[in-house]
Amino acid sequence: MSLIIRLSRQKQPPPPPPLSLHLTLLTRLLSTTTTTTTTSTSTSSKLHSRYSFKPPTSLSPKPQTPNPIPIPKKKLKPQYRPPSSLDRTGLKPIRSELPFDFRYSYTDSSPNVRPIGLREPKYSPFGPGRLDRQWTGVCAPAVDPKAQTLEAAEDPKLEEKRKMMRERVQGMPLTELERKILVDKCQRHKTKRQINLGRDGLTHNMLNDIHNNWKHAEAVRIKCLGVPTVDMKNVCTQLEDKTFGKIIHRHGGLLVLYRGRYYHPKKRPVIPLMLWRPHEPVYPRLIKTTIDGLSIEETKEMRKRGLAVPPLTKLAKNGYYGSLVPMVRDAFLSCELVRIDCKGLEKSDYKKIGCKLRDMVPCILVTFEKEQIVVWRGKDYTPVEDGYFLPDRESFDDPDDSLVCGEEGRDSVDGTRGQQDFYSGDDEE
Repeated sequence: MSLIIRLSRQKQPPPPPPLSLHLTLLTRLLSTTTTTTTTSTSTSSKLHSRYSFKPPTSLSPKPQTPNPIPIPKKKLKPQYRPPSSLDRTGLKPIRSELPFDFRYSYTDSSPNVRPIGLREPKYSPFGPGRLDRQWTGVCAPAVDPKAQTLEAAEDPKLEEKRKMMRERVQGMPLTELERKILVDKCQRHKTKRQINLGRDGLTHNMLNDIHNNWKHAEAVRIKCLGVPTVDMKNVCTQLEDKTFGKIIHRHGGLLVLYRGRYYHPKKRPVIPLMLWRPHEPVYPRLIKTTIDGLSIEETKEMRKRGLAVPPLTKLAKNGYYGSLVPMVRDAFLSCELVRIDCKGLEKSDYKKIGCKLRDMVPCILVTFEKEQIVVWRGKDYTPVEDGYFLPDRESFDDPDDSLVCGEEGRDSVDGTRGQQDFYSGDDEE
């Protein structure tokens, strides 16, 4: 009996919900789904009329705020343009007061030799609109900007103006003690400041390098190697003429260029830079089909004999050729043909060397075949009396000082003892 009472007292499960409640929930679920999928407004919705339901903002077709706050647009940054030296917008052309024609190389080009043609249009290597001088294909002449044409005669006062500017900068000449102190400061073991003058000679942009070195030192060391060293007198002359400096020491291809007593870096001349190397113009052929005064057969025979002659010397690449001219002059005393071995050199280099030998020895060019320079002394050859090819002694302040340190044992600028200035290159393979 007690067991029956206990079972009757247990909590019975709740009765199932009525059918009407199931229908109500199902209707509410379908109404919510219909509201999210349709675009009807909240006022026309049955849910809003029955249950005061308002759809969220994200489901409404129109924003609730009548006047939305406009979002400011982010300003786009201007597109980056790298700086360009050719962009001269709003800038005036550079004006330089230097009283000489601007050329790519001052030592390897002569204003007396006119080219027979140009390899490119007359594009100025200084850049379009950067210089107030017009480019003729060879140089930028220092003519009056108001002149209508460039065919006018060169101003005769240019050379006088260069001389006056140089005297104004140099002032009183250096004493022997001052010169020795400056030369000692330029020795290799005391400074690494050096300018290399190579196969192109004294170029226009090298003038700017020299003035940049003069900001920090009164004198700068210049090392000359290659083709320009055949005529060191021309190199020294052009350096003094174009920079208004003074060479106070020379040992072979090493020079010390002094800036002057009254030189001021802030008052240095304006030197516009060349942005690219212009193409060399076309010059007349160095070697003709037949040598003047000889027939075609005699010319061919001479070229064969010239290539069979023992070489006078072998030129090393980027060497010092300062004693090449006197060697050829001495060789012409005993033989009429001289051959110089140029294996390993660029074709343009030994052609320039042959051109310098033709003018300085003087001699007649026979051939450049097989990387050889063959020269002929001519029929009526007379030895040159003045065989001194180096600059005059007056270019130095001390008249007793020799231009080239000889075998007496005097130290050079590079810290080595005096040696023979010509390196024939016979030791190299």
